[in-house]
Amino acid sequence: MNKVTFPNTNGLNITMSGLIHFPAGFDETKTYPAVVVSHPGGGVKEQTAGTYARKLAEKGFIALAYDASYQGESGGEPRQLENPHVRTEDVSAAIDYLVTLPYVDNNRIGAMGICAGAGYTANAAINDRRIKAVGTVSMVNIGQMFRNGWENNVKDSDAIPYLQAGSDSRTSDASGNPTATMPMAPLKEEDAPNEELRQAWEYYHTDRAAYCTAPGFGTARSLTQIISYDAFFKAEAFLTQPLLTVVGSVAGSKWMSDDLMARAASQDKQMYIVEGANHMDLYDGEAEIAEAISVLYPFFKRTL
Repeated sequence: MNKVTFPNTNGLNITMSGLIHFPAGFDETKTYPAVVVSHPGGGVKEQTAGTYARKLAEKGFIALAYDASYQGESGGEPRQLENPHVRTEDVSAAIDYLVTLPYVDNNRIGAMGICAGAGYTANAAINDRRIKAVGTVSMVNIGQMFRNGWENNVKDSDAIPYLQAGSDSRTSDASGNPTATMPMAPLKEEDAPNEELRQAWEYYHTDRAAYCTAPGFGTARSLTQIISYDAFFKAEAFLTQPLLTVVGSVAGSKWMSDDLMARAASQDKQMYIVEGANHMDLYDGEAEIAEAISVLYPFFKRTL
């Protein structure tokens, strides 16, 4: 594994930070298939994205986990901005880096992500034909989640107050006040409305997986971009690459994977359900990750 930096080539003047994982016996004179791994909203490359990247490298892939622009060890201001359009472009920026490496086979690049990172990966694949295969784990379409709720029980129109809050935050920021923030997962255990989101608090804010560059909040101004964002926009026309969605059978977020499966144009798409697993189990549960890799590996081997 090497820590690497590379430019975000989408005109943002941001230097991105990543961890690139190599297969055992790596030979830089050969070429290998590669997979870009995108972290959840509020996460960083050292957490679950890094775990999946390492597991894929053990199976023979070059795997790059990276910090999103404005987050982790990547550059950009304001810190902790969660702009879904930029996060989608980050996936392509990571590919821009991979294609410069002589040991990466440019015709065998796949992408996967966890939670919001999976939604961003799907959106990137809709736009970027260099992505030859798409894998998702506990996928979240961040726009759907913020406007429709964790369990899809809020109407779109009822999310207008969130747009107003984001707009007000931008005004406050522009007026020179301290940057307004919002939780990306519950910041306190008592704030969690259900067990899954209690585990999200535990993952990000206890020894379970807390990391110094992942504070667990985002900029409130991001709401003006998140609420109207659809990670699956035009999937019915342009997401034609092979697709594998991995999801827990009792995950509250499963409906978003169901939605992509229904909408994606791909003729090679499948869902794998990890029985008894919830959303967070697939982040760091040893057995659950092993089961996810047991299907992701043959999928990427076949499609890349």
